Amino acid sequence: MTLEEMEAIVMAFPGAEKGMSYGRPSYKVNGKFFTRLRREDDSLVLLEVSFDEREMLIEAEPETFHFTSHYKDYPSVLARMASLHPGSFRNFLDRRWRKVAPKKWVKERDAADARSV
Repeated sequence: MTLEEMEAIVMAFPGAEKGMSYGRPSYKVNGKFFTRLRREDDSLVLLEVSFDEREMLIEAEPETFHFTSHYKDYPSVLARMASLHPGSFRNFLDRRWRKVAPKKWVKERDAADARSV
């Protein structure tokens, strides 16, 4: 996935705002952390990932998923942008978005999705 593809996916979520963190793109929704691109290894920080899921992801796709000691105690995983599938990225972000977006936004988006089916 390219930087442009990554940003298009992130910014498609209602309320997504771009900022900078450590000189790299960082994104928030409703004033809360959404995701960011790490300077050290061009990996994306993905939250709302259980420890069990993280272990499974790393075992299944070690070329994509990993974590550092900084993240070991957090329900998160790092994903190398170059090998992360855009659909998987969108799914991880959807999980996080539903947690940080106002409930009204979630209901509106779900209703719009239901109408489009």
